[in-house]
Amino acid sequence: MTGKITAQKRESGKPHSVLTDLRGKGEVPGVVYGYQVETTPISVSEIDLIKTLRESGRNGVISLEVDGKTINVVLSDYQMDALKGSFKHVDFLAVNMSDELEVSVAVHTIGESAGEKESGVLNQPNREVTIKVKPADIPDALEIDVTTLAIGDHITVGDIRNTVSYEILEDDDFILVSVTAPRTDEELESLETPTGEDAEPEVIGEDAPGKENEA
Repeated sequence: MTGKITAQKRESGKPHSVLTDLRGKGEVPGVVYGYQVETTPISVSEIDLIKTLRESGRNGVISLEVDGKTINVVLSDYQMDALKGSFKHVDFLAVNMSDELEVSVAVHTIGESAGEKESGVLNQPNREVTIKVKPADIPDALEIDVTTLAIGDHITVGDIRNTVSYEILEDDDFILVSVTAPRTDEELESLETPTGEDAEPEVIGEDAPGKENEA
């Protein structure tokens, strides 16, 4: 699904206060660049941006209208306000729909593994992969069925490379998910036992036990 957003051109190099006022009006400053597009400062409605991302997904193609011209773009980068949870800035990359591009997609697991049912622990050491794909075919996520994984099993890129319609750029031994045995009582106790660094330091001052007074 392709979302649509209308953008307004804006002047670059303006004071920070101008951008603050822009955000106060519900607009997000940004820039569009890439295929057959001159780098252009823009602003978009934050409401429209959020709605479009919900409909099209983080990696979906967006029809961005700038000065009456429609450009196929993807969300290349963005900055968020940590306190307000709002967008501070967005970068749109104009794309050629016929050419492949490299994008990062999230790794999502499906189901409960057999190992988890035996008190095992499901691990995801890598939660994203980089793929090469045409813009219209970018998936929302790489989904992996983990239901058959027992304790000690794992899934690598090599295990699923031939099950997807796009190229995964990571090596075959890149681990996506694994199931490990639960920690034993001894291991849990060792985590609670102070290490040498955490132990009480040796007293070496004048009041140290056994230290003779020096005249």
